[in-house]
Amino acid sequence: MRNFSPKIHFISGINLYIVIVLFYHNQVLFDIFTTMNANIIREITPLTPNDCFMIFSRVKTEFDFPLHYHEEFELNLILGAKGAKRIVGDHIEVIEDLELVLIGSNLSHAWFTHQCDSKEITEVTIQFHKDLLDERFLKKNQLSFIRNMFEHAQRGVLFSRETIERLKDRLLSLNKKAGFDSVLELLSILHDLSTSRNIRTLSDASFNTGTLHFNSRRLEKVFQYMNENYNKDISLAEVSRIANMPEASFSRFIKKRTGNTFVNSLNEIRLGNASRMLIESTHSIAEIAYDCGFNNISNFNRIFKKKKSCTPKEFRDSYSGNRIFI
Repeated sequence: MRNFSPKIHFISGINLYIVIVLFYHNQVLFDIFTTMNANIIREITPLTPNDCFMIFSRVKTEFDFPLHYHEEFELNLILGAKGAKRIVGDHIEVIEDLELVLIGSNLSHAWFTHQCDSKEITEVTIQFHKDLLDERFLKKNQLSFIRNMFEHAQRGVLFSRETIERLKDRLLSLNKKAGFDSVLELLSILHDLSTSRNIRTLSDASFNTGTLHFNSRRLEKVFQYMNENYNKDISLAEVSRIANMPEASFSRFIKKRTGNTFVNSLNEIRLGNASRMLIESTHSIAEIAYDCGFNNISNFNRIFKKKKSCTPKEFRDSYSGNRIFI
């Protein structure tokens, strides 16, 4: 059997980081017919606030990632996987040999091998922050099509075969561009997708995806502070003062608006940065833990395994291989 190594690319404002990796999932964790009843995993991606988007490129023989969701938007191109099964929200469908789907923020999704017997499945996954384009910017007339597409993406958007054939080469070669050029190309691709014909939404509008919308200047300031200072000790008292609220009131406020406690929100920011460092750096796990604000290595290992279902060492080992930075 050929040993295909998937590739992961982080795109920031200046540099394009390319890392060749291996995924740590070795088997399908949920049977396709029981997945909907299983716990849906919340994925914490390595994408940091300083990145514009991230590309995963790989050739594989099966689908092995369980039903999950994440805050980032995801554009997924799949080639040569006819007979596989897709779940987006409450929609289930067997796919054809060409597949391109845009997934909105916090919408549960997964692909399963099902009846696919292909030995060479090509998959390109692009993840980008939901605020890659500022809300005020999206209200401009010239961006009305992209804004409309993003709104429909909250239910999952499937693009036509004609559109895929027209854009797949650009998607496949996006990782060859660097820095600002790569950002411009992604925006151009998103525009072309938004103006394409025969777009189909997948999940029912009434489906509860767990999407949380919070439009709060107080929370924006708190999360900005946590993202900038995650490597330091941050207390509930500190962030409560930033939000100009009593501690008890802020605890209820952040839980109601985000679905997460203050501690869990901070840990997720720290874990995202730790994941990034495990992939990119050669620092020891203990160094990474302390650099990301965890003062106890045992606590770091416990939280990491709980959130990612593997230890930091297993995570790093699974992302081993040749690493290329551009």
